[in-house]
Amino acid sequence: MIRRDALLLGLSAAFALSTSAWALDRALTPQEQQLIANIGAHNSAIRTMVGRFLQIDTNGGRTEGTFFLERPNKIAFRYAPPSREEIVSVGNGFYVLNRKEETYYAYPQDSIPLRQFLGDTINLLDANVIDVTTSDGYMSITVIDETIAGTVQVSLIFGTDTLDLVQWSLVEPSGAELTFSLYDVEKDREIPRTYFSIPANYKPTRK
Repeated sequence: MIRRDALLLGLSAAFALSTSAWALDRALTPQEQQLIANIGAHNSAIRTMVGRFLQIDTNGGRTEGTFFLERPNKIAFRYAPPSREEIVSVGNGFYVLNRKEETYYAYPQDSIPLRQFLGDTINLLDANVIDVTTSDGYMSITVIDETIAGTVQVSLIFGTDTLDLVQWSLVEPSGAELTFSLYDVEKDREIPRTYFSIPANYKPTRK
């Protein structure tokens, strides 16, 4: 799986809120339920966010870049050079842009459950949670979801003090693993409108 598809797969599983046959094998404690509810409310209140990301694949390969998020329904991931790729959501689909070739291809918005995270409210209590653990100031929420590529397991890591998402790790249908970390994050920053757009001269292409 190429890098851009792995990222889209990770995003889709990490924030999916659909139902499946998988379920948590124990009842959440009232404290866990409250913390998860607080995490949802906190992240729902974040209207814009910018920062850097580090992606590590199953072979130890490392990829870095910057991301930009604006609620509702806008997000952009720009890979660092020498890559010229960028992933953009403009509200009606996810687009993979190739700035060298000046081309793009699209994923339908309703096929990428990240749309649930990009909306006005987030409710992880409605996700397909199969495990919750809290340790050393972090809460890990493990989710199983059916994505466009198959069944994926994702562990989302939040700070219990900050309530911020700091990392997610996923296991792809092939068994490969991918870890995606956020850092140098700033909230409530003004983001140029052009960051969530497709240049008029770009041409659509197939994968």
